[in-house]
Amino acid sequence: MISIRLSRVGKTRAPVYRIVVQPKHRDPWSPAIEILGHYNPRKEPKEIVIKNDRVKYWLSQGAEATDTVWNMLVDEKIVEGKKRSTTHISNTHAGKLETKANEAKAETEKQETAKQEVETPKEPAKEEPAN
Repeated sequence: MISIRLSRVGKTRAPVYRIVVQPKHRDPWSPAIEILGHYNPRKEPKEIVIKNDRVKYWLSQGAEATDTVWNMLVDEKIVEGKKRSTTHISNTHAGKLETKANEAKAETEKQETAKQEVETPKEPAKEEPAN
């Protein structure tokens, strides 16, 4: 399977990425079938240079873009579609996050009910007239 992905080039602590077309199983630093552009995240604003026509050609040939590259293509309006999530949370960690969220929600509800009890004034005791 052919993929469009990033291949890191540049010096230590100064990354620059090439957008390349390669077989998915191959090492990202091996020779690419074609270089489609480059991405420099260290410039302000971030520099992205992409050959639009070649990207569209490779996508039409069945190449799949990685999630990061897909999001770049959507930002540059080369392809239409939704962005893909690039962060992945394991099921164990997701369960822990859900538990913490439920505990926090229960705690805030408990504080709100306590606050409402304090805010509602109690009715003063009625004194009976002395005979």
